[in-house]
Amino acid sequence: MKTRIIAALFVCAVLITALPVGTSCAEGKDACKEQGITVRNATMLDLWYTKNSGQCTIWIHEHLVGVKPGDSLRIFSGMDCKALYCTNNPAYGDYRSLDHNGDCRVKILPDCRLSDM
Repeated sequence: MKTRIIAALFVCAVLITALPVGTSCAEGKDACKEQGITVRNATMLDLWYTKNSGQCTIWIHEHLVGVKPGDSLRIFSGMDCKALYCTNNPAYGDYRSLDHNGDCRVKILPDCRLSDM
């Protein structure tokens, strides 16, 4: 019986270290789901974006935009929101997968490269 308990604790410990930060063995939940992921424009360019097919909004470099599950964020290089800056249009899951330290923050770098913040 003690062997089974020790084995179960060992498996849970291995899973905890293998899961992304913000996810626990007991919960298995996305810690950023409610507040969303904050994305910083670290491109050194002023960009524009539309969120959920909304209006074209300027995204000044070094400013932040929040993205929640289900949001669509399209990033453009021009103020008319016609020339896509990010052709792949990252979604919440893309941003979340890059948040290795679990602080719900990532940044977009030149050429639409994404990185943890």
